Amino acid sequence: MFSAGINIDGDPQSLEAERPLFEPERSLIVRAGDRVVGTLGANTRQIAVPGAVVPAAHGCRGAVSATVRRQGILTRLMRRHFEDARALGEPITLCWASEGRIYGRFGYGLAVRRLGLNVNAREVTVPRGEEPGRIVEGTVADLRDALVKVYDQVYADRPGWSERTAEHWDYRLSDHMAARQGASALRVVVHEGDDGIDGYALWRVRGNWTANGPIGDVVVVEQVSTTPEAYRALWRFLLSVDLTRSASTWAVGVDEPLFHWVGEPRQLDAHLCDALWIRVVDVPGALAARRYATSVDIVIEVTDEFMPENSGTYRLTGSPESATCTPTSEQPELWLDVRALGAVYMGGTSLSALVQTGQVKEVRPGALAAASTAFRWHTSPYAFELF
Repeated sequence: MFSAGINIDGDPQSLEAERPLFEPERSLIVRAGDRVVGTLGANTRQIAVPGAVVPAAHGCRGAVSATVRRQGILTRLMRRHFEDARALGEPITLCWASEGRIYGRFGYGLAVRRLGLNVNAREVTVPRGEEPGRIVEGTVADLRDALVKVYDQVYADRPGWSERTAEHWDYRLSDHMAARQGASALRVVVHEGDDGIDGYALWRVRGNWTANGPIGDVVVVEQVSTTPEAYRALWRFLLSVDLTRSASTWAVGVDEPLFHWVGEPRQLDAHLCDALWIRVVDVPGALAARRYATSVDIVIEVTDEFMPENSGTYRLTGSPESATCTPTSEQPELWLDVRALGAVYMGGTSLSALVQTGQVKEVRPGALAAASTAFRWHTSPYAFELF
């Protein structure tokens, strides 16, 4: 039903690869007679947020049959999804949106953006560093343990990245034909520094030729490094593969270092798009779970029309090391719609910017500037893994 709902034909290999991640106890359906007409699922995972890792419902497989649209089915599914997440101690839910217009009315905010790149590799150069190290090619099977180790060292400090169990790695590294999308089998290279493997790249190549010669494209699936040296060296490799003229990746962070390395950043051909949408379902739980760039002590009022039990006035006291958030009867200094709370939760959106949308209002002069600074983070949130 989900495949039909998003206008694709279900692929048996894709379904088989995804099966180990399916959680039937977290999968909701709506029936009309003996026919399933609505579905919404969740994956139980943790996600990195500013200064912490928190449990979050990773919403997935949401769809409604075309014959019963606009009849409140998705509203019922969303309400139950939020209630279940809150009951399980997950203060936030998140999703990738098929269409962004769907989710605002349910209280989601756009928290993470991504940049897609289509790099003209012949027109850019990543400078060679003086650092020691080498790029080594291997098989996914042989290098898997190293990939896991590198990812685990990095993910907790990058808001928007989710934990990976063995089953998540199996799915990420699955190499069926649908995953290839016309490109080669999955390839892997690692960077070996003085202390061992400190970075890797998963990639494919889409070979192509014209009468004038090769015009292949490197498809970067994922590039993860624990050091700037490894990150730079891996990009140098990916942008110089023989018989290719371009490199593409569907998601890098908005603070991508390539913009500062290459001689002509316009040749990266970057386009900005939405990535993760976040819905706060437990206001005090969510605000106490993350950390803050500067010390903050503020009373905020949150309005949640879809989930009224989430509305209230709360005192938030936070710092880079700790945070508490409790209900209070004090007068609010700042008002937020719950959508704004989701949008700023990962530190990538400014509270001040959302004043223009009507989702944030300053009550006490000075409160907005202080809170806006505190909610940001030292690194931009970034997400690239669909779920």
